[in-house]
Amino acid sequence: MKSSLPLFPPHASLIERMWFIFLRATNLLTLLFLVLPILVIIPLSFSDSTFLAYPIPGFSLRWYENLFHSNEWMRAAKNSFIVAPLATVIATVLGTLAAMGLNKAAFTGKALLMAILISPMVVPVVVVGVGVYLFFAQIGLSDSYTGLVFAHAALGAPFVVTTVSATLQGFNHNLVRASLSLGAGPLRTFFRITLPVIAPGLISGALFAFATSFDEVVITLFVAGPEQTTLPRQMFTGIRENISPTIAALATILIVFSTCLLLALEWLRGRNKAAAKF
Repeated sequence: MKSSLPLFPPHASLIERMWFIFLRATNLLTLLFLVLPILVIIPLSFSDSTFLAYPIPGFSLRWYENLFHSNEWMRAAKNSFIVAPLATVIATVLGTLAAMGLNKAAFTGKALLMAILISPMVVPVVVVGVGVYLFFAQIGLSDSYTGLVFAHAALGAPFVVTTVSATLQGFNHNLVRASLSLGAGPLRTFFRITLPVIAPGLISGALFAFATSFDEVVITLFVAGPEQTTLPRQMFTGIRENISPTIAALATILIVFSTCLLLALEWLRGRNKAAAKF
């Protein structure tokens, strides 16, 4: 019979045990504080009331039907599923190339260049939005799908740079040299040797880039026109003009979608750790 691990260290004092309990209780309360406001939205999406209010008078799927039969919401969903994948592909390609170049090269100012590449993660989004709008307006990319895709790709690329760079830290470059010495070209070496090793970091960065683009609203307000309205922008407009339970229905779908992305990230992270141990 296997003995369970003790909750406290064998020689823990009373103060240490109280401190341990206090930390666990604080962590649990913090988790509830962060999660409960999100979970509260889910029952409201099944309410038959026209207002977002508790207690719920009855349950209905009318707001989900309204969501899927609304031209505005469907157009916004179509735009989101056009812009986010395209921005993810561009961010993944550029971020991977940048990470590989920085990993191989050693030059003065490398840290400064890395800081510039990941600056969209640090600079306030409003500042980025104003800068992108002023620049895109001069070259004719404002109010266009192209401008919106490029802006979202710039936001997602830093996530790919950081995750791929972290994966490349343990990469054995002798494998690349061996492949090249045996006659394989650079592209074949990349796809057969480098890519399988950095795949967990690359996919993780791509998922972060996709989530960033799919959830972005500030830059969309600056860059996109009426025809490029995405789901977050449509939700923002709906909250500002009329708070409808349809927004709660969409929010519930996005919660499930985001949870699936997080589970995929955790699965990839577990695979990455297992591969590193192997």
